[in-house]
Amino acid sequence: MQFDIKNVVRPHILNLAPYSSARDEYTGKEGIFLDANENPIGSATPENWNRYPDPYQWAIKEKLAPLKGCRPSQIFLGNGSDEPIDLVIRLTCEPKVDNIIILPPTYGMYEVSASVNNVQIQKIPLTVDYQLNVEAILEAINSKTKLIFICSPNNPTGNLIDREAILQIIENFQQGIVIIDEAYNDFSDEPSFIPSLDEYPNVMVLQTFSKAWGLASLRLGMAFAQEGLIQLLNKIKYPYNINGLTQKLLVENIDNVTFVEESVKTLNENRTQLEKELSELAIVEKIYPSDANFLLVKFNDAKAVFDYLIEHKTIVRDRSKVILCDNSLRISVGTKEENKVLMNYLHQYQS
Repeated sequence: MQFDIKNVVRPHILNLAPYSSARDEYTGKEGIFLDANENPIGSATPENWNRYPDPYQWAIKEKLAPLKGCRPSQIFLGNGSDEPIDLVIRLTCEPKVDNIIILPPTYGMYEVSASVNNVQIQKIPLTVDYQLNVEAILEAINSKTKLIFICSPNNPTGNLIDREAILQIIENFQQGIVIIDEAYNDFSDEPSFIPSLDEYPNVMVLQTFSKAWGLASLRLGMAFAQEGLIQLLNKIKYPYNINGLTQKLLVENIDNVTFVEESVKTLNENRTQLEKELSELAIVEKIYPSDANFLLVKFNDAKAVFDYLIEHKTIVRDRSKVILCDNSLRISVGTKEENKVLMNYLHQYQS
């Protein structure tokens, strides 16, 4: 079977007439704008935000494409990565009929978005060393499987998923879309799948500005895919899904790759040091290998450690109830000063 986006998308969406906004009908920058019922006087803020923003964020995409090794037309920008996750499920999955495959332990929003859309979920757990069970995944695919979500580096475990295993899934799942979530890719040496999109039309890659770029509060996620899929995502998204302030700040600062590179270098160094110090604690049973900006750490009593840290206003994530993460806390890598505070409290707890 050869991948064809038309066979994956819900039929009624292919024929759907999308909403046409004022900025769809006139894309020019100059003129007297009396078409969108905006306030022509200005804004209630010192800077004017009274005009609707570009619904397709072309200024960002033109600058972003060379950084990512793709074409602007292969980029979708969303309100965080959560927006394209939700949209691709709505685009492809008929409620109560179709299903997606997720690979726990993994990012929780894949399951939440599917559940909100009343889409069935197949869970194929990772192996004990947090890798793909390729045989089980391929066996789980049925005629109603539309999407497979793979997170690499994985959240909450931090490890890279074996690339050859991912390629096996891509090559053997031509009836649907393989979504590769690379939110933490900046912290690893693994090449992105983005430059390979022309080779693999059944792949969608997710990335984010929230981690290495330090822009979590601006809520901007990225999806990369073949043009046909991007056009369909644009067809069903809200008209102005990325606000004007976020667009302005990105256009002005997207060339600041030096900040990203220096942040990644510093956080990776801090991660190495934190891992070393944690490994010296008797209360720590295991630290899982990480290619992300966090560590998954197994304690002898994770709940007690978590509660102690909360008492001292040091907040980590308790992942103990997640499959294959018994007694484990996920600890984001902080600054040197923050990591020192964390370690001081852990030493106090231990003693």
